[in-house]
Amino acid sequence: MAKKKGEKRQIIRLICTEDGKHYVTTTKNRDNTKAKLELNKYNPTLRKVTLHREK
Repeated sequence: MAKKKGEKRQIIRLICTEDGKHYVTTTKNRDNTKAKLELNKYNPTLRKVTLHREK
């Protein structure tokens, strides 16, 4: 999908802190959110909810 001119949201990758292999993609507005995202997401290889950080 092509980006529109002036689009502020960018695709980011959240990587699992426990195994470092599983990742989730999401979007964020980099103008409003300067800090790196940290979200709790489900990791199917570990079969539990783990902390995922923005790379």
